[in-house]
Amino acid sequence: MTRTASNRTLVTSMLLMLTVLIATVGVAGAHARTDRDSATEPMGAGALPDQDADVRELFAELTKEWPDNRSINVVFHGHSVPAGYHQTPEVKPFESYPFMVYRGLNERFPTAVVNTITTAIGGENSMQGAQRFRRDVLRHKPDLVFIDYAINDTNLTPAQVERAWRIMIKAARQQHVPVVLVTPTGTVPHDLGDPADPLSIRAELIRELGREYDLPVADVSAQWQAALDAGTPKESLLSHYYHPNEAGHDLAATEILSTIDDMRAEVS
Repeated sequence: MTRTASNRTLVTSMLLMLTVLIATVGVAGAHARTDRDSATEPMGAGALPDQDADVRELFAELTKEWPDNRSINVVFHGHSVPAGYHQTPEVKPFESYPFMVYRGLNERFPTAVVNTITTAIGGENSMQGAQRFRRDVLRHKPDLVFIDYAINDTNLTPAQVERAWRIMIKAARQQHVPVVLVTPTGTVPHDLGDPADPLSIRAELIRELGREYDLPVADVSAQWQAALDAGTPKESLLSHYYHPNEAGHDLAATEILSTIDDMRAEVS
């Protein structure tokens, strides 16, 4: 083979390798964009699975008996309140609503093996919670997820809050995981009776998302304000500037369990 032919063959081979490399990178980039978009881009309710069928399946599993039953994973995702913080830095999980809900589920479904998992982190807002939702929540293969972030979301804009909650709703529902949205417990500085209060605005945003996606909302804020309107002193429900005490957590747990009862009645 002449030197010219050899050079021509070498150039052709190099061009072929470059073409393959560009195509591979392009495909990988497209996959990366697709993965990123699927994790962050909000999606309307019409594009997601209807939750009723998944809720019906959940309650069917909760009522099975040994040896046909299995562990039911219930995840509480959010900030310091579901994490169990009372007077910071003290954490009291057995006086906090995730444990109270666990106890209530056990009473309602005595043959079920219920496993409650808390993925909440103190000080976190919903943007941070959405960023780790797939890694820290969906990895547990949950059968039911509760989301509670509104208190720390007062440091975000309503648009940021809405986007973050949509990301979490979308991620869960794409996996057929039932979701319950939780409006916030009260705090010292906020007035849930004032519609213009930043915490009230976020509570209403959560209700609106519940209506849009046809998801149950445990309206803890409404029950909290009803207790105050009935004469309950706010300080009797709080252990900290932002954290409920056992009585405040009990109020939240009662509303969450009532929401679960309503979910069960609706699909029966």
